[in-house]
Amino acid sequence: MTHFADRLLAWYDEHGRKDLPWQHRPDAYRVWVSEIMLQQTQVQTVLPYYEQFMRRFPDVVSLADAPVDDVLAHWSGLGYYARARNLHKAAQLVRDEHAGVFPVAIDQVVALPGIGRSTAGAILALACGQRHAILDGNVKRVLARHDAIGGWPGTTAVATALWQSAERNTPTERVAAYTQAIMDLGATLCRRSRPACSTCPVHADCSARLSDTIDRYPGRKPRKAKPLKQTTMVLAVSHDALYLERRPAAGIWGGLWSLPEMARDDVDSWCRRVLDGGRYERQTWDTLRHSFSHFDLDIEPVVVRSAARSRTVADGEDTTWLRLDSQPPGGVAAPVQRLINQLKTEIHVTNS
Repeated sequence: MTHFADRLLAWYDEHGRKDLPWQHRPDAYRVWVSEIMLQQTQVQTVLPYYEQFMRRFPDVVSLADAPVDDVLAHWSGLGYYARARNLHKAAQLVRDEHAGVFPVAIDQVVALPGIGRSTAGAILALACGQRHAILDGNVKRVLARHDAIGGWPGTTAVATALWQSAERNTPTERVAAYTQAIMDLGATLCRRSRPACSTCPVHADCSARLSDTIDRYPGRKPRKAKPLKQTTMVLAVSHDALYLERRPAAGIWGGLWSLPEMARDDVDSWCRRVLDGGRYERQTWDTLRHSFSHFDLDIEPVVVRSAARSRTVADGEDTTWLRLDSQPPGGVAAPVQRLINQLKTEIHVTNS
């Protein structure tokens, strides 16, 4: 039987994806941006964001020189915003420490914020043809099934076994094609559910298929009940403008523009401060639930309408009164954007 890599490459030559935008001119910068966007995000979701991002930031220096608000604005909707912040920090390091040229040594790439061993290997394999094994989620699934490597990949022992398999199967030639091929195989045939085993190029010696145990691999993370958190967000409207503030750099939605968040009992005191003690109308909307990977968040939206604004809380680096016919000054998390859109709709209906 031919080697695992030879069969995979033969399949890729006929069926693999070869027209993705970062494949047209696969330099290290373009591949790097694509790999960061593709972390925990599907290709079809990434495509329009990637095209827009590359138009605005065509090279690493333009990304490094851009304000972080601009970077986050072009990331809005992709989620996992730490990826964008790390991308921006890494670009600044490449500009300042590598003369604006993305490094091609594996240890230098891994040293950049937001880049681990697998992502670094993928960048250098796809852009430079260097031989490095990769182990993203799709590859873990392929190798766990093919070699019957049981257990959750988040444990050290299972991860070690998967890396050994990845290293063993990575060829010395056509490394870029092989790297794309094994990612494509996991994304298109060796799917989490309903895998297309009959058309898989390595099905003949796939241990999980031969033992009819495909559903066991890879092992699942031990389940824990998701905690439910609750918060109140205030949509303060005055003279057709909405009050927004920048969130702290750390934590969820770090650095994004958001609605002020607080406990329900603190809304009135917040209004007295921000609205300069003026009169206001208050309305509570239905709760909006937003799911993160580790917890669910119930958002209680409270709309506050007033003619007054505080003179001490004005437009600045971290606060702004945004005209409802304008775009936010930076990135906005998806549930916050939903609430802003709902507010615009309600005001339009009211005024029409």
